[in-house]
Amino acid sequence: MLYWVLKYIFIGPILKLLYRPKIKGRANLPKSGPYILAVNHNSFLDSFFVPLAVGPKVTYLAKDEYFVTPGIKGFFMKMFFSGVGQVPINRAGGSASEAALKTGVRILTEGNVLGIYPEGTRSPDGRLYRGHTGVARMAIETNVPVIPCGVKGTREIQPPGTKIPRIKRYSIEFGEPIDFSRYEGQESDRFVLRSATDEIMYEIMQISGQEYTDEYAKRPSQRASSDDGTEASSNLDK
Repeated sequence: MLYWVLKYIFIGPILKLLYRPKIKGRANLPKSGPYILAVNHNSFLDSFFVPLAVGPKVTYLAKDEYFVTPGIKGFFMKMFFSGVGQVPINRAGGSASEAALKTGVRILTEGNVLGIYPEGTRSPDGRLYRGHTGVARMAIETNVPVIPCGVKGTREIQPPGTKIPRIKRYSIEFGEPIDFSRYEGQESDRFVLRSATDEIMYEIMQISGQEYTDEYAKRPSQRASSDDGTEASSNLDK
């Protein structure tokens, strides 16, 4: 209930009034789930703006830091993300990634809309990075369409390192559904998963107009560990 109250009564109307979003391609969206929204990721605000443009409820696989942060701030953060129906996942890799994929499959088999950022984290520099294959695996396993989505302008609204968003227009465009039924039963074939994921990322690139780089984006903790000479594993992939 909190999701709909925030979307239509409190946060949603305010955000639409302030930012006057440009929405394109709504006709490409199915009227109901299940389907996957595969979105480029430039800002924390993406998770607020995209659901405003979609009719059905969008459930994101949210990083578990939002649910386990200690203190008063952590308590309200957990209450908020739980209240709007977001699902925590551990992004450490290995068995944690496998559990996240199973959670995504469950959300889809229940007939819901799943929002996912194939890059795995926010872009550190505005470019579009290589997609993790979890999005393709879930789509093939559940036989649901993937809707590529390009968001523009959110990085300018809240540049990296800033806490107070600027008031600027942003745009969202939904591409045509991608059908992977031709790969039915091949959700464990890593070559198929890579091909399907690259197809999704190509469509996102076409919509967003971002420069593409064929390497995985690193999360802030990974970038810090790389500076220290160590490297963390990727998530929702392999």
